[in-house]
Amino acid sequence: METKGYAVLKASEDLVPFVFQRRDLRPNDVALDIHYAGICHSDIHQAREEWGPALFPMVPGHEIAGIVTQVGPGVTKFKVGDRIGVGVFIDSCRNCKACKAGLQQYCSEGMTGTYNGYERDGKTIAQGGYSNKFVVDQDYAVKIPDNLDLSGVAPLLCAGITLYSPLKNWGAGKGKKVGVMGLGGLGHMGVKFAAALGAEVTVFSHSANKEGDAKAMGAHHFIVTKDENWKATAPKDFDLILNTISAEINIEDYLQLLTLDGTLVVIGLPGKPYSVNVPTLLGQRRSLAGSMIGGIPQTQEMLDFCGEHNILSDVEVIEPSYINEAYERTVKSDVKYRFVIDAKKF
Repeated sequence: METKGYAVLKASEDLVPFVFQRRDLRPNDVALDIHYAGICHSDIHQAREEWGPALFPMVPGHEIAGIVTQVGPGVTKFKVGDRIGVGVFIDSCRNCKACKAGLQQYCSEGMTGTYNGYERDGKTIAQGGYSNKFVVDQDYAVKIPDNLDLSGVAPLLCAGITLYSPLKNWGAGKGKKVGVMGLGGLGHMGVKFAAALGAEVTVFSHSANKEGDAKAMGAHHFIVTKDENWKATAPKDFDLILNTISAEINIEDYLQLLTLDGTLVVIGLPGKPYSVNVPTLLGQRRSLAGSMIGGIPQTQEMLDFCGEHNILSDVEVIEPSYINEAYERTVKSDVKYRFVIDAKKF
């Protein structure tokens, strides 16, 4: 299947138009026309080989929303014309404890990434969503509710599930106080989900000019961390704090804001390890945890929840020719709040 997209041919080079072949459909596969593909900051890290050796040429993209165009003879989950989403992984071992529990992202053998890796055959390089067509096993795709705009859905396949999963796992809801560190592509989804779940939501942000956006998304409180005295005035009774910040910070400042048995969940990837003062954890039986995307069942649950509550990512839709500029703006946090490529224009 001839496919048009944009690829990085060598580390840190600009993305350029790229034509390649998708595989023929296997019995359990579906083919889709990609309508929108989100730009995740992790795409930039991998395209620039900032997370270690990468595979080139690389077609990035793991926030994919489109329409089914073909189905293999064994497919029962989708039919032609269905709205379909593909996220951060496209396969896993299927047999380990995590896979059988629907937590494929924690596969003991390692999940198969949507791009910058080999498929399970160990030979085929997986290419991502910055393209006009895709082929995926039906078991690793999800259905998109009919009432949701596909452009705003695309980032839900990574940014959305990345925030929904810890909120559900740590019981965010009515009577709970939730803090969200950072109001970017990830953080703004945390605010929307936490508010929809009924929690009291506080945003911690370095940017005072984002307060209006945060409250429009459902936040009840906004704390500007650029202010010198912010720690002295911040509440210290949070049940859950979600850290979406990738920059290096003093995590201790936020751990001290947790109530008894409160948890701070790390979602962003810092450049260096955190330094943690152990007595801070011991004092109120606080926890420091991590969370990574979500499995296929929970991703479907998240999309259904979005359909019920009309939740979408705030996006700026761009043409493929703007990808390189979008990368630079993403690094500068100059986007509200996620770039999405109009893949119909590849």
